[in-house]
Amino acid sequence: MTTLWLSKTALLLRRLLILTLAGLLVFYHLVTLYELYLAGGNAAATSYDHIQSVCRVGIVISLLFVVLGVRRALWGMWLCISALVATHYWAHFGNLPVDFTAGRHPLSYLKGFIFPTLITLAFPCNSKPHDGNNNA
Repeated sequence: MTTLWLSKTALLLRRLLILTLAGLLVFYHLVTLYELYLAGGNAAATSYDHIQSVCRVGIVISLLFVVLGVRRALWGMWLCISALVATHYWAHFGNLPVDFTAGRHPLSYLKGFIFPTLITLAFPCNSKPHDGNNNA
């Protein structure tokens, strides 16, 4: 089973999954940033928007490094996505004047962890498979 999972085909599929999911997330966050700052929205950005934007930029940068195979970038991805989800809870329970909290269940924000979980699970491990011998 480990040999199959570590085969070249499986490794290619795992990298393709990472590229696809990371690409979707990068695209989504860049479009969100574009709409906020460059698309000429009606209202000026609030402090809350700026805090979320910092999280989104961090997500984009960390995901670019994840796609390049930098294992430590997974930590940055998790930190930034967790911060973004925390801002959603802040808006939800802090009664901030934002539209996305209307009619949403508090647990719905946890959907933001699905893609990072799949990316982390698919990230290739750099260690060699264990052959059963304890010889070093």
